[in-house]
Amino acid sequence: MNQFPPRLDSPVAFAMARTMLDGFNRHYRLFRQVSAAAKQRFERADWAGQQAAQRERIAFYDQRVDEATERLQNELDAGNQPMEIWQQAKLHYIGLLTNHHQPELAETFFNSVTTKILRREHFNNEFLFVRPALSTEYIENEEPAAKPTFRVYYPHTHEALHACLRRAIENFQLALPFEDLDRDVGQVLAAVRQRFGNDVRLRANFQIQMLDSLFYRNKGAYAVGKVINGFTEFPLALPILHNERGQLFIDTVLLTEDDLLLLFSFARAYFMVDMEIPSAYVQFLRSLMARKPRAELYNALGLAKQGKTLFYRDFLYHLRHSSDQFIVAPGIKGMVMVVFTLPSFPFVFKVIKDFYPPQKDTTRDKIKGKYLLVKQHDRVGRMAETLEYSNVAFERARFSPELIQEIETFCPSQLEYDGDTIIIRHCYIERRMIPLNIYLQEADDAQLEAAVIEYGNAIKDMVAANIFPGDMLWKNFGITRHGKVVFYDYDEIEYITDCNFRRVPAPRNEEDEMAAEPWYAVGPHDVFPETFGQFLLGNPKVRAVFMKHHADLLDAAFWQEHQSRIREGHLYDVFTYDATRRFPREGALAASNPPVQPVQETST
Repeated sequence: MNQFPPRLDSPVAFAMARTMLDGFNRHYRLFRQVSAAAKQRFERADWAGQQAAQRERIAFYDQRVDEATERLQNELDAGNQPMEIWQQAKLHYIGLLTNHHQPELAETFFNSVTTKILRREHFNNEFLFVRPALSTEYIENEEPAAKPTFRVYYPHTHEALHACLRRAIENFQLALPFEDLDRDVGQVLAAVRQRFGNDVRLRANFQIQMLDSLFYRNKGAYAVGKVINGFTEFPLALPILHNERGQLFIDTVLLTEDDLLLLFSFARAYFMVDMEIPSAYVQFLRSLMARKPRAELYNALGLAKQGKTLFYRDFLYHLRHSSDQFIVAPGIKGMVMVVFTLPSFPFVFKVIKDFYPPQKDTTRDKIKGKYLLVKQHDRVGRMAETLEYSNVAFERARFSPELIQEIETFCPSQLEYDGDTIIIRHCYIERRMIPLNIYLQEADDAQLEAAVIEYGNAIKDMVAANIFPGDMLWKNFGITRHGKVVFYDYDEIEYITDCNFRRVPAPRNEEDEMAAEPWYAVGPHDVFPETFGQFLLGNPKVRAVFMKHHADLLDAAFWQEHQSRIREGHLYDVFTYDATRRFPREGALAASNPPVQPVQETST
């Protein structure tokens, strides 16, 4: 029989709830401020400032949780309050979230603060939001001056379509002029008409919906929306870039779900987007990418803690509806991590070992620092997103005996037993991919060639982002469902600018040439690219493809040149789409201006 909730008559409980909500509101206000300022940084071409703001924003959440925790402890002695008070505080908190515009984020913030104060035995449904208490459906900001989530445009003729799309771009009110907006819009519309195929008739419901805020990342701003015509509906995303003269241009148009999945990939940096109602943005984006989990969309929008919350809820739901066991992940075992997986769940769990072989001069703190570096850095589509968790509980019966023995042997400090439960004190979770070494063993000639080319492209993209992967062995890279090669082993990662790329000195004599060990001094940051082939190119087919497309990776001059440009402040362009899809610009004739047609516009 269900018990009635306690009477809400404790002023301390209400004060606790109010303090936590004040902490969250401060967090999201600062989050929005730095996200909204991305527009000015984009207009100023302040790429270094954009990257710095990205790193700064990642730290906001933990800072606000710490602040709220300190207030609760100092002002209300929260850690010593009886559990009845905490239960009342949660109910008060639910009441305060009525009509709140970010209730799902506020619930997660409550969980973060609560778990920081309470002991683990109290982490249950009475005191945490294991399930969401409030719906995020149909939240609207009804203030007169409030920005809509998306705008809707209704062109009634093909001629009006040009003016309509131009109006949609101009509504973003970017301060810089376009190089030739009519030319760009004309190229977008040509691609849209091609996307329609043979049926280009405009139906009664024909409309273009555009999210009201631009998505900023690296050196680009992305307008994201959709096209609806009859029973046809498809995404519409427009990358907006700077030219050499400080003008803007639309680089291409993305019109398929796969295009958007790559744009919002788990291997890319977070977007800066000004959102009053983030759940509405997620709902809109899911209408464009039905296969994309909501957790990954929140991550892509920079709301990583909410992404972790949703991921964990999905994980618990999957556990309840599956019965297979966690096993040691297939493939070559790593030197610093125990990696395990649940075959029916597309992720791997990585636990740092307690000790490492002599060739790995590292520590637990250094390894955690490398993973934090990647989290704060631009991942350029080549480094997997990693979710970090503490005190993760698993049902002991779901662990295979081999896995338990593996963890007990290599990381006993991270293992705790609590009755029938296994608790992993710290782990990283990443999307599971096919290890590249395994993929190459099973690939036919065409697949092998494509994968080796992608491998080299992945390294070059990371180089452009000032990242040296360190351990470049095939086993440390994986293949995604889109055929992209992604790096996922970060314990030896370094900034390119911290490395010393050298050529191997010529041997002084025959003894030098035959020596098993280097005859020359090697510093802690020295890298000799010409030696990479000894470890990577034993397979003749792999070697032939690699040398045809990426032989420059074996030349120290390649690395030194990129290192020099990065030190000079140059930021490379890295695109989510193939270069062949970029619109022609030089010498292109500007589209003739069509007569301006009336455009109906509504805000939703």
